[in-house]
Amino acid sequence: MSKNPRNPVRRHFIKTLGLAAGGGAALLTACSSGHRSAEKNLGFAEIPHRLDARHHLPKDYTADILLRWGDPIDAGGDTFKPAALTPAEQQRRFGYNNDFIAFMPLDSNVGPAEGLRHSCSHNSRSGLLCVNHEYTLPHLMFPGYADKRSAGRKVSAEHVAIEMAACGHSIVEVKKTDEGWRPVLESAYNRRITVTTPMEIVGPAAGDPRLRTSADPSGRRPVGTIANCAGGKTPWGTLLIAEEGFGDAFQGNPDKVADPAEARNHRDFGIGPDNRNWGDHHSRFDIEREPNEPNRFGWMVEIDPYDPTSTPRKLTALGRFEHEGFTLVAKPGQLIAAYGGDDDEHQFVYRFLSSGRYETQADNRQLLSEGTLYAGRFDQDGSGRWLPLVFGLGPLTADNGFHSQADVLIDARRAATLLGATPMDRPEDVQTNPVNDCTYVMLTKNKRRGEDGLNASNPRPRNSAGHVLEIVPPGTQGNRDHTSDTFRWNLFLLGGNPQAEDPAERGAYGQQSAGDISPDGWFANPDNVAFDQRGNMWIATDGCEDFGFHDGLWAMATEGEGRAIPKHFFGCPLGAEVCGPEFTPDGTTLFVAVQHPADSRDSTFDEPAHRWPDNDPELPPRPSVVAIRRRDGGPVGS
Repeated sequence: MSKNPRNPVRRHFIKTLGLAAGGGAALLTACSSGHRSAEKNLGFAEIPHRLDARHHLPKDYTADILLRWGDPIDAGGDTFKPAALTPAEQQRRFGYNNDFIAFMPLDSNVGPAEGLRHSCSHNSRSGLLCVNHEYTLPHLMFPGYADKRSAGRKVSAEHVAIEMAACGHSIVEVKKTDEGWRPVLESAYNRRITVTTPMEIVGPAAGDPRLRTSADPSGRRPVGTIANCAGGKTPWGTLLIAEEGFGDAFQGNPDKVADPAEARNHRDFGIGPDNRNWGDHHSRFDIEREPNEPNRFGWMVEIDPYDPTSTPRKLTALGRFEHEGFTLVAKPGQLIAAYGGDDDEHQFVYRFLSSGRYETQADNRQLLSEGTLYAGRFDQDGSGRWLPLVFGLGPLTADNGFHSQADVLIDARRAATLLGATPMDRPEDVQTNPVNDCTYVMLTKNKRRGEDGLNASNPRPRNSAGHVLEIVPPGTQGNRDHTSDTFRWNLFLLGGNPQAEDPAERGAYGQQSAGDISPDGWFANPDNVAFDQRGNMWIATDGCEDFGFHDGLWAMATEGEGRAIPKHFFGCPLGAEVCGPEFTPDGTTLFVAVQHPADSRDSTFDEPAHRWPDNDPELPPRPSVVAIRRRDGGPVGS
């Protein structure tokens, strides 16, 4: 790597890393009150870096393989036989590549004979497990495909229909028994939401001409959801699921789209003639025949898991881009604040503020339909500002191709760019710690960032290991103002090996010296994040195999002497990443999604690298949800 000592951002960054290595006050601590200890909160025995065909846990922990791709979600389902799988069967089976997980408790005082039960926020033994299914891998799902590239471009009509049924979302009632967690297959709640599920578009872009198609001239009734990555939960008992890499499902040449602005829009999301071939079998996924169909994807989708008859809603007020997820800060009597990231290189961090205020006893379901979307600007001095994406303000006018608020939201990326938001290193999960009330941004990596594109919030060229930012709204702990248009920000940690020779590639964790980081404590490529009851941060990774070991989960304190000092808790099998960490309300179970196991070089359905989790020669590797517990029943991580 070439060095540029004249670059002031680089000089500042190297100085910061030097302080971190020497134990000084390098990574800022504006959100830390300094009263917590990692040893008291995170007493588990750390696991080592590995890379094999198994999953790994600390001693004294156990894991239930709760739901696997192809498992039936109703009592009438047969044993999974992948070679005989049909689209109709897949509609009633757990989907592929599980990602975001939400545990939605059920009221334990109402029996099944009394009908559907309402939510109960404290029940940790019975609930609805709500799981996204991000994308499919036909070369690992079906026999006869030689590799990933050929499988994606030559899939048969039957296999495409199975793929569509394997995407989307699963809602499955689960229950903790003496033998561990089990699905309740006779539950009336159990439901699949797929690429063919009818939906509703709400908010400022609903009915806009750019959302109208030959099948839906109203522009309000889309069909299906795809590329469902992370998500969030609302205090009124609904789910928010993201539509991320939706462009991959569309094919066609943007140059053949009549409207140049729409063609540019399609290119921005990677739509091209060499994408997967769903459009060969379903015209709506061919932009040359249905140029507006992609505009009906890239939104956040709200689902009511407690009402199996409800229609999912696409929330246009939250903007259209490659959503990793959106998570809420809801304080009674105040506006809802929701945070999210656009998971692509040089894209942005967003905040949404509702127009109405959250009231615990009110019907709050319209709060995410009306409000203002903002893009984040992270300034060099550690300050920041939220920039409103509002039609008519600043450059968001007809002179730049915006003719309505719908245009601004459909083309949120372009609007944020014109406003001067800060392009980030793949912003993925963005969540607020309920204990210290600060917000954390997972920035996975960005190998496209050059020396001339460095800034204080993205300080590494060709960032291969990623980093985490901490956003500190005005106010004090427990009373921070998430509605303020200004904030402070800190570098919370820098992924990578703390012993790396090049300071620009060296990981930085907390305020300790590099020698205080366990050889197994460092990680790379932060992706998803969760917080336990003590405010400890749990980071899931996507990309550690590039550094020679498995992806997994690392836990760390966010305050005190253990702040940003990770401990390695869970490791995935070869070829997999871990997604969607989710605790039960009492913290005694941690659900994780193990996605794309055995997705490694030369691995196929016919000759997989391994067959986790079943290790059955008749079954392929299967994405699965794992329920992790301490053997003594105590809180996970303590």
